[in-house]
Amino acid sequence: MPEAGRYRSRFCNGPRIIRLHAEQRRRKSVAQSKPEQSRLVIYDLARQNGRAEFARDVRSGLSSSPKYLFPKYLYDELGSRLFEAICEVDEYYLTRAEDQILTAYADEIVRAVPNCATLIELGSGSAQKTRKIIEAIIRRRGELLFIPIDISASALEESSHALLDSYRNLKISAYAADYFEALEALPALGPDPALVLFLGSNIGNFEPDEAVDFLHAIRRVLRQEDALLLGADLKKDARTLEAAYDDSLGVTRAFIVNELERINRELDANFDLWAFGLRSLYNESAGRVEVYLESLRSQVVNIRGLDMSVRFDLGERIHMENSYKFDLDSLKLLGRQSDFDLERSWLDEGRLFSSNLFRVSGSVTLNAR
Repeated sequence: MPEAGRYRSRFCNGPRIIRLHAEQRRRKSVAQSKPEQSRLVIYDLARQNGRAEFARDVRSGLSSSPKYLFPKYLYDELGSRLFEAICEVDEYYLTRAEDQILTAYADEIVRAVPNCATLIELGSGSAQKTRKIIEAIIRRRGELLFIPIDISASALEESSHALLDSYRNLKISAYAADYFEALEALPALGPDPALVLFLGSNIGNFEPDEAVDFLHAIRRVLRQEDALLLGADLKKDARTLEAAYDDSLGVTRAFIVNELERINRELDANFDLWAFGLRSLYNESAGRVEVYLESLRSQVVNIRGLDMSVRFDLGERIHMENSYKFDLDSLKLLGRQSDFDLERSWLDEGRLFSSNLFRVSGSVTLNAR
């Protein structure tokens, strides 16, 4: 794995923060050297060559036919905050439905993983939804190690401080990295069971083969006694799905066009953000919502940092992301393909969303609540 920078550390009032801008990504002893001195450690595994990778991906995507951009670049600091705002809009039912499940069943979920001592969350963001699981574990066990993983170091630091202020018996070992890097960097888990969270509908942003690869990566760090709680949006009518990805307030549009603004800022481009409209379409045969930016006029965009010009015809689209939807049968299949068994599913009252408990192996009985 390539090296990326040097170790840096700093101290602040309250918890000790050791920020690791990893020179050796697999070097885990630093965070474990004096755990009694701090309730918070942040591993910063951000790549130094991230800008070059961004430039390559933009060039590749905008040179292709049809054009595309990678959704992972939506989540800079502003993008992360805009996504939090999306979760509050009326049309975006997913957050409310999942919150209803976690409110009603957090204790039941935690009971399914007896003596859970470690909670790992992929894509933790603000960790607001996670609090219900954290509280349920602390009620049962009294203390908890929380390992949040997020691409944004600033979001991790902010959410970690908020959690530590709320829970005295919580320790946090956070990883600022993409999912695969963080999973490879995780130290060996302790003797007690661990629960991995992948909440929201993030699994739907992977293409089917990528979702299997991702779950395999999770599977490799888990043991027989560990479990995965996976959020998954359920298939439903096209009108509801399309509205969730194109809200009337325009928050989703701001989130999506922010990637163009990032190209303007980091690659010296001249995208006119108002020259592109948002389009969300439910592809029923593929079981996914497809999100595009559509050119509202014929135009040429200059990207000086790449020494390239990109021509757009009227109505031409940039594919920004897919969001796959599931039913219980497709979730069971996804689990089998990834060496997991679906043990139990919890649904909200409207049966819009599901929280699904997967075990790493063995025969289980499916129950939908």
